[in-house]
Amino acid sequence: MTAKPRRRLVLASQSPARLGLLRQAGLAPEVIVSGVDEDAVTAPTPAELALALAEAKASVVAAKPEVQGALVIGCDSVLELDGQALGKPADAEEATARWKAMRGRAGTLQTGHCIWDTTAKRYVAGLASTVVHFGEPSDEEIAAYVASGEPLYVAGAFTLDGRSAPFIEGINGDHGNVIGISLPLVRRLLAELGIGITELWAPAE
Repeated sequence: MTAKPRRRLVLASQSPARLGLLRQAGLAPEVIVSGVDEDAVTAPTPAELALALAEAKASVVAAKPEVQGALVIGCDSVLELDGQALGKPADAEEATARWKAMRGRAGTLQTGHCIWDTTAKRYVAGLASTVVHFGEPSDEEIAAYVASGEPLYVAGAFTLDGRSAPFIEGINGDHGNVIGISLPLVRRLLAELGIGITELWAPAE
């Protein structure tokens, strides 16, 4: 009995962190950025916004002729704090104000996930939520972190696997979700499409 050919996997995101997590899990996705205007997508709650953005990104890439036959994964993250959805800060001033508002508190990192099966012409979507407990960095530490440039490129103005890691006291939930993608949720969504995640593993080198 011959094994089924491994399905082509496409990540509809330019996030190096998401790509890295998928590769560490044995997957070998191609990257095709959606180009979706995130500011044009709205939703009533941060959780719904994260899901809507993920669905938009995956849908745009899944419609491209060159990806037909592939599985397309779209993700988007926002930090929910005081009922507001906080994405990437617009500038250093906003990143500084954000950190001063977050320190000593907890926020919820909401990441929408959407997987399109372009062969079956259907998609599944889900949300992963992780509570993040922020430490209390000093004004000087916040200024140094913002000056590094890192918080300007990430949802919530922080990363769990970068320079802000010392300023995060702990999390409740999936750490991968905070970095950018929840691998357990990806596995469950693939199962809904009738696909086992081990079927997508790249051959061991």
